Amino acid sequence: MLSGCHTSSSSDHSVLRRGLAGEPSTLDPALAADTFSDALLMDLYEGLTSVAPSGEVIPGVAKSWSIDQTGTEYTFYLRADARWSNGERIRAQDFVASWCRELDPKLGAPEADDLRLIAHATEILAGQEPPSALAASAVSDGILVVRLRRPAPFFTQILAHASTYPVYLRDAASIGTHAPSNWVSNGPYVLSDWLPTTRADLKANATYWDRAHVHIKRVRYEFTPNETSQYSAYRAGQLDMTDIVPVNALTILRQQTPSELLIRPFLGTAYYGVNLANKDLASSALRQALAMAIDRKRLVQSLGFGQVEAYGFVPPGTANYTPQEWDWKTLPDSERVIIARRLYSEAGFSTTKPLKLRVLFNSNEVIQRTAVLIAAMWKEVLGIEVDLTAEEYKVFLQSRHDISRWDVARLAWNADFDDASNFLDVLRAHSPNNDMGYVNRAFDAKLDASSALLDTNQRRVTLQSAEKLMLQDYPIIPLYYYVSKRLVKPYLRGVEPTSLNYVPSKGLWFEAH
Repeated sequence: MLSGCHTSSSSDHSVLRRGLAGEPSTLDPALAADTFSDALLMDLYEGLTSVAPSGEVIPGVAKSWSIDQTGTEYTFYLRADARWSNGERIRAQDFVASWCRELDPKLGAPEADDLRLIAHATEILAGQEPPSALAASAVSDGILVVRLRRPAPFFTQILAHASTYPVYLRDAASIGTHAPSNWVSNGPYVLSDWLPTTRADLKANATYWDRAHVHIKRVRYEFTPNETSQYSAYRAGQLDMTDIVPVNALTILRQQTPSELLIRPFLGTAYYGVNLANKDLASSALRQALAMAIDRKRLVQSLGFGQVEAYGFVPPGTANYTPQEWDWKTLPDSERVIIARRLYSEAGFSTTKPLKLRVLFNSNEVIQRTAVLIAAMWKEVLGIEVDLTAEEYKVFLQSRHDISRWDVARLAWNADFDDASNFLDVLRAHSPNNDMGYVNRAFDAKLDASSALLDTNQRRVTLQSAEKLMLQDYPIIPLYYYVSKRLVKPYLRGVEPTSLNYVPSKGLWFEAH
């Protein structure tokens, strides 16, 4: 936690100007599935808990909580001074109603799985029970009791994620709106202006319980997908912090202003999803050939920021987990290529009869560079003909769910909380994020079994075996594990990305200079 007062030396620093590499798809916490939406939602809302830069779970709307001896019943005590931005008290029932809304299959919330730990949530998501069956109850305005299906030490961490934030359901018109006149939220900031495709302006929430520690009173997010444009704006003094950095600027940055370059690993994986409904891609051996034809060392070297090549889905550093990887990871490049070509040939393709693939990705320089390089590798090693399609981010978020538009889609998963299940649940048969259409009952059964295990070692082994099984099916092609890249002005202090790559504006301040 920060202490003391941090103020700007001039009115020029009364607004924090942040670059954002894409426009948020929504400001409805229940419907957000992209990191750009999460960035704003973390400023605009607050959950029962929060997470400090160190990863420690700290109180949010809940001033404290207790856990019973079984580890399955949580009692949260809400702050009496926690208010919506319209001045009304935040009640325990607001959380219950918001979670029931998110779990309702009719809403189609993309990250409703985050609430699966709560008893009856799985049945609600499957349409077998009504949302009202959820094992969360408001004992009073200030006391919320939640019963879990099994003990989960990371549950309080989940409650800091945007998918669990309360929404103001007493006025449905306010939910997720981009209109400041209708805006109601409960976080450190409220929405003050929105210019589509261009920017979002936030101002400090005058009713926020911890407003004394909101040091910067106004925040502007500039939607700038182009990394060169963000860099130019930063160099021109038009941004205080970027969220992307062009690789061709690395050398000069490291030479001239190394203290302004912030690169950190975080729990995230970039991968290609394979359209399993495509008959040409029905063979797991062919999908293995696609995976093996990619030279990941060359790929990460071209990206230049220290990304780590990925041969599995769950990233290194995930709590209580040993990442699983393909056995061929350590093969010499020459042997890897020979096996890839053999598998490709056995699947019925050749240079005279090449596989043709449509690769879909969102418009972004790094992502496009990755797509071009992998397309060249597939052409060089296997002779595959690739058609690349880049789409504006909000359009891509819709297209990724339409498998008629692509054979391979560039996707990514950033952890909502630090547990392997958060990655592996993406590939459950009925997960809204399973764009590949992957179905393996044994894989799902292992995930179900892990959720019932109280022994942490047994649970870890079961999750690891689930990932190993999935990797043998090749529904996805992991590419690399993420690092975050930011440029930060020397006078902006408190920038400490979490392991989930969050930098809330609340924790920042301008240093007098």
